[in-house]
Amino acid sequence: MSPPCGRRRTARAAGFLAAAAASCTTADPAGGGDPTELALLRLAAEFGVPRDPAERDAARRRLFPFDAHLKRMSTVDATAAGPAVHTKGAPEMVLECCTRVQGADGGSRPLTAGRRAELGRTLDGYAADGLRVLAVAHRPLAPGEAEPATREDAESGLILLGLIAMVDPPRPGVAEAVRDAHRAGIRIHVITGDYGPTAAAIARQVGIGAAGSRIVGGAEVDRLDDTALDELVAGREEIVFARSSPEAKLRICEALRANGHVVAMTGDGVNDAPALRHADIGVAMGRSGTDVAREAATMVLTDDHFATIVTAVHAGRRVFDNVRKFVLYIFAHAVPEVVPFLVFALSGGAVPLPLTVLQILAIDLGTETLPALALGREPAEPGLMSRPPRPRTSGVIDRRLLLRAWLLLGGVSAVLVMGAYFGTLWWAGWHPGDPTGPGAALHHAYLQATTVTFAGIVACQIGTAFAARADRASLRAVGLRSNPLLLWGIAFELVFTAAVIYVPLLQRVFGTAALGPSHLALIAAFPVVVWGADEIARWVARRSAAEPA
Repeated sequence: MSPPCGRRRTARAAGFLAAAAASCTTADPAGGGDPTELALLRLAAEFGVPRDPAERDAARRRLFPFDAHLKRMSTVDATAAGPAVHTKGAPEMVLECCTRVQGADGGSRPLTAGRRAELGRTLDGYAADGLRVLAVAHRPLAPGEAEPATREDAESGLILLGLIAMVDPPRPGVAEAVRDAHRAGIRIHVITGDYGPTAAAIARQVGIGAAGSRIVGGAEVDRLDDTALDELVAGREEIVFARSSPEAKLRICEALRANGHVVAMTGDGVNDAPALRHADIGVAMGRSGTDVAREAATMVLTDDHFATIVTAVHAGRRVFDNVRKFVLYIFAHAVPEVVPFLVFALSGGAVPLPLTVLQILAIDLGTETLPALALGREPAEPGLMSRPPRPRTSGVIDRRLLLRAWLLLGGVSAVLVMGAYFGTLWWAGWHPGDPTGPGAALHHAYLQATTVTFAGIVACQIGTAFAARADRASLRAVGLRSNPLLLWGIAFELVFTAAVIYVPLLQRVFGTAALGPSHLALIAAFPVVVWGADEIARWVARRSAAEPA
């Protein structure tokens, strides 16, 4: 008969433990709250001792809310046996308030050093399996004893009821998101109030840190001065900061920024607000986060999912790349548009103006607008998440972009366009200084030459648009038809250019003349030459980057 009685005593003790833990909560399943507290309410219901939130709150005499430093909370509640203090929190923080431990028979025994050591071994075993552990304690108030007015009075002489171990499995997709973040050069530190080995075990499950990675407790962080903390986070090792206080979280953020890192900090509580505000990117939880955390953050995750942060990094890199592509495309056309005027000015008028003002307006306001906008919708380039993070000081426009736009794409376009212009005039028998104005024998040839310049710039725009689609990869890797908006923009560009060249009314407005098959055949090669020159340059850059130093 003793085994069944033992099981009944164990079940009663477990139910008493679950009831005490549920009493020391503030969550409401109907209105939400902390997931851990909601789990405790479900646990109590499974043991047949449900705690209705309304009845729980009505029985509450006093509340000492969770303290981020003490890692515990306490309540004074009316029970069937009389008023009692209920406390739950981090095991090591609750144990320091306990003097006795509850037995399965309902009595209590002194909490000796041997029993504390045994509890420590149990706690480490749970932590090694990645379980989160809460300690629950209580203290019945003696008849006539005044209710404790302070936390110190309430959290003294407690009786340990037991430990509650919880599985908090990582969400699906988190491990893959961590791998993507690592591939993108992003280092992930864990800053948590949980027990260190537990946090480290969970972190290893999703690929953060390695076996034997360093665990730094909150007390150790508090002992470090700013210089020592800077040195701690300066390496490439991913660290688990356990039992951390809000102040420690803020100091870690400052140390990372002092080392030149761009810091994204996550948080959901009121105490996380300073770190969220101080980080380069504060990320608050939209579902479980407090209003204060959401207000302090730069970004709010509506699904509270880590993978969403990596998705946001991918989207941010894509937007940044597309802005650069837009700027590259616009800047590259400045050279073939400016060079004709420089040639005219430097020749002292011996070379007639290769491009009219209205033709420039037709390019800037007509042909280049839609392709430029389409580049802003360019899909992500292959290998986008394999690049290291950009330096904090890098901007959209840098030396590399300017050299590529003005020297490579713009320079090749200018050479092609001016070559076609002079070739058209020389084929007609022009020599420097010959008259080309209205009534002159070379006037029609001059109109054709300016039209070739105009059409040549448009053709080079097409080559530049395809080249601008990739910053490092080849066009084949990007895919010729992966951006249909760009193809439609180029189609409009061609139709608009054809109308300017061949419609008589527009010929008179823009000073153009119809081009023959030989002109069109020459211009048709321009996009391939411009794109090909940039494709070769990117191939050389990829090969140089792949070669070992």
